[in-house]
Amino acid sequence: MPDHTYKIIDLVGSSSESIEDAINGALGRASETISHLDWFQVKEIRGTVSDGHVGWYQVTLGVGFQVLKPGDVHREA
Repeated sequence: MPDHTYKIIDLVGSSSESIEDAINGALGRASETISHLDWFQVKEIRGTVSDGHVGWYQVTLGVGFQVLKPGDVHREA
């Protein structure tokens, strides 16, 4: 297995439905503009309270993606 270098970014996903939806929403949105997402780590879970119940879930993620080598970058002509 070749060596890899990773960049880690923080993302915050939110959902009124669940923690899982908050995570999937953040990863789905990030995958639209960032290639080679490989892993995530939940750093923090928090939310809002509305009338004594959960209003929104917020999840802070550390997301790792591969930093490509120059030969791995495909450029359009």
